[in-house]
Amino acid sequence: MDKQRLRVGLIGYGYAGKTFHAPLIAAVPALELAAVASSDPAKVHADWPEVTVHATPAELIARDDLDLVVVATPNDTHHPLARAALLAGRHVVVDKPFTVALADARELVELARRQGRVLSVFHNRRWDGDFLTLRRLVADGGLGRVVEMSSHHDRFRPEVRQRWRESAGPGAGLWFDLGPHLLDQALQLFGRPRAITLARDRVRDGALADDWFHAHLRYERLHVHLHAGMLVAAGAPRFAVHGTAGSFVKQGLDAQEDALKAGVRPAWPPQPGWGADPGRALRVTRAGDGAAVTEVVALQPGAHQAFFAGVAAAIRGTAPNPVPAEEALDVMTLVELGIASAAQRRELEWV
Repeated sequence: MDKQRLRVGLIGYGYAGKTFHAPLIAAVPALELAAVASSDPAKVHADWPEVTVHATPAELIARDDLDLVVVATPNDTHHPLARAALLAGRHVVVDKPFTVALADARELVELARRQGRVLSVFHNRRWDGDFLTLRRLVADGGLGRVVEMSSHHDRFRPEVRQRWRESAGPGAGLWFDLGPHLLDQALQLFGRPRAITLARDRVRDGALADDWFHAHLRYERLHVHLHAGMLVAAGAPRFAVHGTAGSFVKQGLDAQEDALKAGVRPAWPPQPGWGADPGRALRVTRAGDGAAVTEVVALQPGAHQAFFAGVAAAIRGTAPNPVPAEEALDVMTLVELGIASAAQRRELEWV
């Protein structure tokens, strides 16, 4: 296959497009950020002066020189834009959540299959350094049989901002924003749960969408708690995982988002220092006399750009899709089942 760079069109240059997708695409030598669809060309050209800016997604999708279209727009537009790009013969990456409705996600998976195109969903938190470390520890048996995990992604943002993520519209709220990240990580570690229980609420003054949630995933002899809140000044551990051989506790969030927000541009392969996590991770076991034995766990560096490197390889046919859309269907199943659970105030089984 042609080894020239694959040309990428990015739809949307809000927070996700500017902070994550554009710099991560540009980091990968196999990809070229060729076009952006945005209503604010000055904002795009301030960061990427050589990139062509189109006023509408339709104009970008209509180009016949693009190999890959990345959809980084409000959640309720993911389905129609991804569908249009697939029908135009493009490979497609969709920002998480995959879609607002599970039925729409299933339609896109089937359409990509018929079109013979790569369809991937941006579950970039698989490449957080602390998650990579935990995944290795679980796989190696360093915690024994895991019986409980608490996964928190908390923030302190007391003011409700005027943006679509915090509006009352479809696909808004914290469950659609952070829920897919935490659900995907749980699925990667432990597979499909037997059931989910979700509670969600609006806890800030003036909140229009849920800004707090707590989900319980029930497995066979394993309980997973997923939590996020916007009024958490003193956060709980990012991960607290307990097993028959010990516990793993990690403080603080992965640092890559903050680096990208600060304008640091990554490379591929990653340069030394990229994705280094300043948080503290501990493994705690018990000695024969019951005394706690604590060791510091070295955290693997994170690499969100590995997602786009994997997408490029998948398009060229040299590696599997890093996040197959079929796996994102499992996330969407739990998103939708969780919403029903919260509405009915009871546990719902994954049939």
